[in-house]
Amino acid sequence: MHVVITGANRGIGAALAAAYADLDHEVTGTARGADAAHPLDVTDPEAQARFAQTLEGRAVDLLICNAGVYPDKGHDLTSGFDADTWAAALSTNVTGVFLTIQSLLPHLARAETPKIAILSSIMASDARAPGGSYAYRASKAAALNLGRNLAVDLAPEGIALGIYHPGWVRTDMGGNEADIDVAEARDGLIARFDALTLDTTGCFEGWDGNPIPY
Repeated sequence: MHVVITGANRGIGAALAAAYADLDHEVTGTARGADAAHPLDVTDPEAQARFAQTLEGRAVDLLICNAGVYPDKGHDLTSGFDADTWAAALSTNVTGVFLTIQSLLPHLARAETPKIAILSSIMASDARAPGGSYAYRASKAAALNLGRNLAVDLAPEGIALGIYHPGWVRTDMGGNEADIDVAEARDGLIARFDALTLDTTGCFEGWDGNPIPY
């Protein structure tokens, strides 16, 4: 199986890349920066085209859209959430996801049972609105909406797509006070990706398999 993972240089992305490699799968992990093994700024259409060309027509069995940012963490309503912060959240967490999927569709189409996993967040749920983190929440909600609609359009092509909450994970983004470690999130997500089929396409689930209300 050929697995492509965006944002694979740290945190959950790096853990997933290492796990799939240990399972003897071919892994192509991207990261921002020219020094990355597979450089990709997901917000840049030209970078997306260059990256797709490096795959040289190979099939992609599983695409994991993991790259994301949380630029408004700790922002205050009265002084934070400037326009640049909103732009950063939306360009990476929404536009970047769409551009990645769009550019790799020909490669997904070459796989026997292609799958796409979008890492969103429970913070995307309208049923869970404790306030704050407006840009991050809005961008993850948009990624959820994007995934749900793409699942409808890609099902006739045989491509299954799921949207997942990785848990509140102890990473640079999640912080040291988070609920679970990277290994628990990694193993749970791999199980979710394995279980994804066209029958469950469009699902919104946590790493533990529990469905999340939209």
